[in-house]
Amino acid sequence: MPLVHHARALRSLTTTVLRATVLGATTAGMGLLARAAWGIPTAIGASATAIEQIATGSPRYGNREFRNTLPSAMLQPARAGSVLVSMLTRGNTGTPSGPVPMVVPHHPTVADELAVTWYGHSSALIEIDGRRVLVDPVWSDRASPSALLGPKRLHPVPAGLDELPSIDAVLISHDHYDHLDLPTVRELVRRGPAPFVVPLGVGAHLRSWGVPAERVVELDWNGQARVRELTLTCTEARHFSGRGLSRNTTLWSSWVIAGPQHGVFFGGDTGYTPAFAEIGARFGPFNLTLLPIGAYHDEWPDMHMTPEEAVRAHGDLGGGLLVPVHWATFNLGFHGWSEPVHRLLEAADRSDARVAVPMPGERFAVSTPPDLDWWSALGR
Repeated sequence: MPLVHHARALRSLTTTVLRATVLGATTAGMGLLARAAWGIPTAIGASATAIEQIATGSPRYGNREFRNTLPSAMLQPARAGSVLVSMLTRGNTGTPSGPVPMVVPHHPTVADELAVTWYGHSSALIEIDGRRVLVDPVWSDRASPSALLGPKRLHPVPAGLDELPSIDAVLISHDHYDHLDLPTVRELVRRGPAPFVVPLGVGAHLRSWGVPAERVVELDWNGQARVRELTLTCTEARHFSGRGLSRNTTLWSSWVIAGPQHGVFFGGDTGYTPAFAEIGARFGPFNLTLLPIGAYHDEWPDMHMTPEEAVRAHGDLGGGLLVPVHWATFNLGFHGWSEPVHRLLEAADRSDARVAVPMPGERFAVSTPPDLDWWSALGR
């Protein structure tokens, strides 16, 4: 999630406060504020102190925060005002011109050898060698600790959590709200025994929400976990973390999902990094890569890849089929709604990369990817 998300949340909170003020701090106005703030402390997650107990000892951790391998520029406080002004004046930029088409996925009783279902943004169900891995599941209406504030979905979730098939593992890339969602986590805990495999520190959030400790596996970069026949490897990403006022108290990551016959790379949320070539050399080539393509901006070039960089990363990884994620569902940047896909396909044409762009909810076998252009009619 880009830093603009925090500015958007601030804007929403400011609007809510002003509305309550106009109402003369009436009971209705105060009730609106109460509803907006309800549950926020719990949703923010574990304290920095609780996280530090797990994070201490990592070579990437010091002074109570994690660091990227490469120096990575973040939005400076002096620039936050101009970004907020841009957000207030952008109009409908970043929103589709009509309803986003979706399909309701139908899953086989037995997981496929290699298939994927994209639920929107970075949430996807990966089938690999007869097992299922759910990545960055977010089923809430907003990417926010509040039910009333923060970025709202641009399309509904294609299917409810109760319609998911049995899952063997849940992977989380980092703790931003558009990748780690409290209500979704609690529902997944209730519905099945799958372990949550997460970067260092994120487990503290899960345990604070009632996830049993034996179902939480925390890994540093290059750490591995075995889940049935799958090997899940926590790999490097170039990003940041934070659910409250503190940043980088938990680690961020990409993931390698390796089965007996196939390999998948899930990029999570990341800027471009030469580490992709190292990951490809060590763990690749990959039959499938899921890489983020949206919410890029000149103000945070190191934190989110452009579509062109996603194609480059796909090549570094030795990827077979590229499925774009981190677009279409939440408006987290300043570009047009479908611009990331248009730029991605143009870059893929120049590099001969194979790309499949599923509709939200669409399930397909990697051997027979979809080729329908469903996004152009909704504006560039």
